[in-house]
This record gives sequence, structure tokens and C-alpha cells, in this order.
Amino acid sequence: MLASIPLADFIYLGIGLLAAGAITGLLAGVFGVGGGAVVVPILYELFRMVGVEETLRMPLAVGTSLGIIIPTSIRSFRAHKKKGAVDLSVLKLWAVPVVIGVVIGSLAARHAPESVFKIVFVVVASASAIRLLFGKDSWRIADVLPGAFVMRVYGLVLGVLSALMGIGGGQLSNLFMTFYGQPIHRAIATSSGLGVIISIPGTIGYIYAGWPQMAELPPLSIGYVSLIGVALVIPTSIWTAPIGANLAHRLSKRRLEVAFGIFLSLVSARFLTSLFV
Repeated sequence: MLASIPLADFIYLGIGLLAAGAITGLLAGVFGVGGGAVVVPILYELFRMVGVEETLRMPLAVGTSLGIIIPTSIRSFRAHKKKGAVDLSVLKLWAVPVVIGVVIGSLAARHAPESVFKIVFVVVASASAIRLLFGKDSWRIADVLPGAFVMRVYGLVLGVLSALMGIGGGQLSNLFMTFYGQPIHRAIATSSGLGVIISIPGTIGYIYAGWPQMAELPPLSIGYVSLIGVALVIPTSIWTAPIGANLAHRLSKRRLEVAFGIFLSLVSARFLTSLFV
């Protein structure tokens, strides 16, 4: 499959993935996300170009994205933690239910049609974008985070959706925490730690989910994780993640919200279009 692609195309795609890695790391630091919302669409197009079967294309992009997110999230989390912005009490409450949710989502990936991944992407990204671009401070459920039971239930749902989207959970946790009156900078910093909790079991889960399809997947793939994609995106994403984290703490609250909202709108539009084309 891959051998039929001209060398020039491989070079072009390689440069593109390195550039995507730089953008991914920057966004991971700025927005507290693992960068999956950027990487998944790019990987999807890459796998389309090399002839991956349509039914396998999206889960392969999602699984590879989760593998890429691992070092990016760790680097971003460490940078935010140094600034004392991470709410560790939230992460402790979410840790176990999020992992359980990720396992459920990863197992579902073995049987879910491609459209399910895209629909989840569009719904979550659109809801987050609307809140960030047009929301007001009065759009709150409460001024403080809910009790432990509600937090754990939300963590379970967050884990399932993040596994199906190939993201580190940043969009979802940012939306949740701001609805409960948490400052955007604290929400972003805490989300960076969530990416670590989601990406590791998620990657393992997608390796398992795609194992029966190994004969139909591109060379150098382990289940639904492409080692080529991981190897090309990770280096530059690790390099730029701390730059993004420093930038996040220099931007005003409103500028950060608008930038994140526009970013999510573009991602949502991309996948909504692909559902009908």
C-alpha cells in the first residue's frame, strides 16, 4: 500500500506532519489540550492519500492521535504545574472514572462506524466553540464544582467521548469547569493533566481494538496506532508545548477564549463537511 506512493509525496507528507507536530504542541500548551483536534484531521487526510480503507481511516487517525498526545500532554502538564495552575484535587477525582471511560470508548472503537467518530467530534467541538465565543459569565450551572459523585460520573463520560475523539479531554473539561465558574487559565492547566490520564490507556485500547485488522492496515501500524504518524509528529510537538504553556499565561482571558473558540469552530466545520462529502 505505502510502497506505491512516490518518494516526493512521502517527503511532502513528512514535512507536513512535522509542521503539524509543532502546531499540536503549541495548542497543547496554550489550550491545555493534547492537540488531537488538530492531528486527527491531518492524519485522516494522510491515511486517505496512502489508500487506507475508509472504514479503518478514522479509528486509525484517532488511535494514532492518542499515541501522539502522550508525550505532548506530559510536557504541557509539567509546564502548567510549575506555574501552580493545576487543580490536582480535580484530577484525583477524575483519574479512575476517566480511565474506565477510556477503556469503554476504546473497546467501542472496534465496532463503531466511522461516522460515529466524526459526529462526536462535531457535537463536542461545536458546543465548546459556542460557549467560548458567545457565552457570558452568567452562563453557569454553579459557582463551585459539584460533589465527588457528579465529578466521577462526568469523568466517566469524559473518558468515553475523549477516546472516541482521539483527544486529551481538554475541550470537554474546559467546558465543564468554566460552566462551574472556574477561571479559564485554571481549567486549561488542569486539562493538560487530564490528557496524560486519557492518552496512555487510550493508546493501549486502540492497539487492542485494531489488532484483528492488522492485515488491512498500513505497514508499521500496531493495531489502530500508526508508528509513522507517531514518530513524525511527536518531536516537534514536544518542543513547542512549553512555548504554548508560557503563552497561555500571558494572554488575557477573553483573547484565550476567542482563540480557542475559533479553533474549535474550524475543526467542527471540517468534520461536518466530511460527513456529507
